[in-house]
Amino acid sequence: MRQIVLDTETTGLETRDDHRIIEIGCVELRSRRATGNNFWHYLQPDRLIDEGAIAVHGITNEMLAEKPRFADVAEEFVEYLRGAELIIHNAAFDVGFLDHEFAKLETPPPPLAEWCTITDTLTMAREMHPGQRNSLDALCKRYDVDNSGRDLHGALLDAQLLAEVYLAMTGGQQTIELAAEEDDGQPREVVRLFQPLTGRPRVIRASDAERAEHASRVQAMVDKGAPERVWPD
Repeated sequence: MRQIVLDTETTGLETRDDHRIIEIGCVELRSRRATGNNFWHYLQPDRLIDEGAIAVHGITNEMLAEKPRFADVAEEFVEYLRGAELIIHNAAFDVGFLDHEFAKLETPPPPLAEWCTITDTLTMAREMHPGQRNSLDALCKRYDVDNSGRDLHGALLDAQLLAEVYLAMTGGQQTIELAAEEDDGQPREVVRLFQPLTGRPRVIRASDAERAEHASRVQAMVDKGAPERVWPD
């Protein structure tokens, strides 16, 4: 099972005003474990970023001056996403912007929902926690996910936080890598919060003494009327 936890940052709020994506951050999960095969790019939008958007994510026009354009990374990005389940918080926003960017390509792909499964964690959270705040920050607090490095929004950091939140929402956390960003926009050293399993699992077998003690306790319960088959040795 391949899942991609995805987030974007943009120049503004509306595609109808031709606002553009300026950062893409993706975290790959396989069988509910982070693989380290992440996808991350800052992008040159060929337009100015709204001041309100800069206040949210801190990405400036100057930071993007020498970055690639969406078209430059689109082929690689499509292959990275193809066939995966996308995990997105407030999916309508990000999917709308991605389809807006794809539509500008010389050979655009079909709408994203036609070649990827999309799971909206905001919809999930509203169903699980009706009447409560369900922002990413609120969910981090609710599920004890450390978001202390999130002074500003950032696509890769937010995708990593969302991966932890999603795993907690759906049955428990697994191996996740968290990274924040320096002020210059470069990723800091990755901090691994949950160590991956390596090699074959260690099997610890009961000793003869432990098995004898277990049998004695089972027999005592059986003597008091408990069914013997409930406690196989």
